[in-house]
Amino acid sequence: MANENSPLLAYRLLGEEGVSFPASGAGGPGGAPARKLSTFLGVVVPTVLSMFSIVVFLRIGFVVGHAGLLQALAMLLVAYLILALTVLSVCAIATNGAVRGGGAYCILQPRWTDATGSSGLRTLPQGYGWNLLYGSLLLGLVGGVCTLGAGLYARASFLTFLLVSGSLASVLVSFVAVRPRDIPLTPRPGPNGSSLPPQVGHFTGFNSSTLKANLGAGYAKDYTTGATMTFASVFAVLFNGCTGIMAGANMSGELKDPSRAIPLGTIVAVAYTFFIYILLFFLSSFTCDRILLQEDYGFFQAISLWPPLVLTGIYATSLSASMSSLIGASRILHALAQDNLFGVILAPAKVISQGGNPWGAVLYSWGLVQLVLLAGKLNTLAAVVTVFYLVAYAAVDLSCLSLEWASAPNFRPTFSLFSWHTCLLGVASCLLMMFLISPGAAGGSLLLMGLLSALLTARGGPSSWGYVSQALLFHQVRKYLLRLDVRKDHVKFWRPQLLLLVGNPRGALPLLRLANQLKKGGLYVLGHVTLGDLDSLPSDPVQPQYGAWLSLVDRAQVKAFVDLTLSPSVRQGAQHLLRISGLGGMKPNTLVLGFYDDAAPQDHFLTDPAFSEPADGIQEGGSPALSTLFPPPRAPGSPRALSPQDYVATVADALKMNKNVVLARACGALPPERLSRGSGGTSQLHHVDVWPLNLLRPRGGPGYVDVCGLFLLQMATILGMVPAWHSARLRIFLCLGPREAPGAAEGRLRALLSQLRIRAQVQEVVWGEGSASSQEPEEEEEGDFVNGRRGDAEAEALACSANTLVRAQQGRGGGGGPGGPEGGDGEEGPATALTFLYLPRPPADPARYPRYLALLEVLSRDLGPTLLIHGVTPVTCTDL
Repeated sequence: MANENSPLLAYRLLGEEGVSFPASGAGGPGGAPARKLSTFLGVVVPTVLSMFSIVVFLRIGFVVGHAGLLQALAMLLVAYLILALTVLSVCAIATNGAVRGGGAYCILQPRWTDATGSSGLRTLPQGYGWNLLYGSLLLGLVGGVCTLGAGLYARASFLTFLLVSGSLASVLVSFVAVRPRDIPLTPRPGPNGSSLPPQVGHFTGFNSSTLKANLGAGYAKDYTTGATMTFASVFAVLFNGCTGIMAGANMSGELKDPSRAIPLGTIVAVAYTFFIYILLFFLSSFTCDRILLQEDYGFFQAISLWPPLVLTGIYATSLSASMSSLIGASRILHALAQDNLFGVILAPAKVISQGGNPWGAVLYSWGLVQLVLLAGKLNTLAAVVTVFYLVAYAAVDLSCLSLEWASAPNFRPTFSLFSWHTCLLGVASCLLMMFLISPGAAGGSLLLMGLLSALLTARGGPSSWGYVSQALLFHQVRKYLLRLDVRKDHVKFWRPQLLLLVGNPRGALPLLRLANQLKKGGLYVLGHVTLGDLDSLPSDPVQPQYGAWLSLVDRAQVKAFVDLTLSPSVRQGAQHLLRISGLGGMKPNTLVLGFYDDAAPQDHFLTDPAFSEPADGIQEGGSPALSTLFPPPRAPGSPRALSPQDYVATVADALKMNKNVVLARACGALPPERLSRGSGGTSQLHHVDVWPLNLLRPRGGPGYVDVCGLFLLQMATILGMVPAWHSARLRIFLCLGPREAPGAAEGRLRALLSQLRIRAQVQEVVWGEGSASSQEPEEEEEGDFVNGRRGDAEAEALACSANTLVRAQQGRGGGGGPGGPEGGDGEEGPATALTFLYLPRPPADPARYPRYLALLEVLSRDLGPTLLIHGVTPVTCTDL
């Protein structure tokens, strides 16, 4: 058997890709990164440091001082609820198979210390140049650590974690050990350049009165910006400090066991930071009055047993957050570059060291951050950065939601504490937060994401990803196909569902496009029969052909399915396709065949611009040209795969199966603008002629109202709805015998057309007009001529006379429009673009099949593009 071993399925956070890793987790050949980081060093430490950053030291007083303890706790619960919903999605996807490097495709975020947050931090010279120098030095240090690899980063992060933990421990001890004290505050500038009177903040120790005073909100002006704070603005600052849950996931390529480490480490980090934030909120509310909280955001130093340790923690958290962001962004850029999503733009990010460290991506990320530093105004990017984080979180939730809704059997994560409800709530909460923080940034980010998605959709992603959209479509299509009950079909909602049998698409392109126009939103299937017997073949020759046929559908720009079969004969293959094509209520009701004649096949691949290909037969990307996947057209006089006997038998089989039949002749003569998807590209007027009666049984009277005649009218009307055929006028011809009074049949037909809402010219023609003989044939039974009861010579004469009659009307101007009764001797006018003829039933005797085909050839000879149609099902309705 062909390859029965499938690679382990691996789901990314934003896409799936099948990969495999060495069992030992070490770096494989070709510079694959070594997987050596544990859960604690690889996930817990970077996630904790990213979620703390400097907010834990400089924004606790800001949040509690303005919002009060109760609202601050509510904000924290809401923020962590949003984070927890995303964490559940991350855990679900991370535990559904192997995880490759790159983590989540998210946005690069530089974090840096705000030196205006506390008077105690103004120990260094300030200004654009100084800030650029400080940022560049810090970025150089961080970049150097990340360039040397994940191992050094992990050790540096652990050292930073110890410093931050020690600093926080000293703060917690200080709340208990330090006695009450008054803390002088820096005078604030007042109006007209004057200074306001100095204020004093109070550290009261644990005091119930202090707690009571800090329970409610007290929103005031922020002394760093001068803006009056609100619930939304304070919540945005708090939430910005809580982001960073992807720091561990971004290190997926360096983790020993990412499927276990990412969910476990992320949950531990989130729980730990939540506990620390809660504890600091309570301690601050119990011990510090509101003046101190609102007027000195760096009050931890003022109440600390050893203030330099707090300052060390501030710079350590800034350093750690910068390292986490830089190394995480570099891994993401490296993954993007490997997938060639943006071509040469990210090509430098592909470079890796011998040990697998993507140092090229680190330098690329370093350069991007340096550009941001040169721009200055880092604080103005805070809202944009937070919104981009929320976009990434929403994308993760949406990815998990899509996988859950798709119900794919291979999506079975070992982490089960999630559902589509949590995913949907996560998406909604992220979107709500985005617009709450910054409506402008939220709208801009969504627009940017939409443009990027459109670009990636147009370029096409890596084929190894797998597209969850396909799984979702399958799920929804299956559900609605089950609800499409054939027992509830009604003629009011009938539409053509076509099965076009194609031998060689090189000679069938015009018919393929014409059938696409006739489907009117219905099912359209391209069928092909490969001759052979599976018992005598080593493998199925049909399956490898699907790719070429699907490429044909794409190139021809038709909305069609492809169904191929293997059969000893074309007739048996056609029976297979008629029976099994489609699904449920979407099954073909009409068989379309090219006409069987002696015309030499044309190679439309050579003349159609959509099929122009390189001379070497190789398309862009290395795939073979489409022209090399199909054989050249059959040479004139060469044997055919289908005999005239089997051709007519196939038509008879379709009618026995209660399928309508369309035989298309000379469709290659249709002008290209008539087969285009646009409006036709020409203003030249053409006619579409319909002869809704059997010309081999041309009696007058009500014969035109039979099922087959109405089917012809319906198909011609459908074609007129296509934009490329809007300029064509519909003409319907009625045949009158020499003894038949004109006007009666036309009046009945006009009344019927009015009921059916069909706009057309109606023209009566006298049988035999334009032919050598004008004598009307005697009364005959259905099938007299095709069954041979009247003799071959008489039948051929009748077919020739009918052909002459039809050709005589082509190119005539016709009677004066829908209201004009005259016709038959009109002056020269627009030519006929397409003719619809009534297709008689094949004879009951199979021995008469070749003669029947010969009559059809005479009947449709030299008529130009012609459709011979036989309908067996009612398709028109006068009700709304």
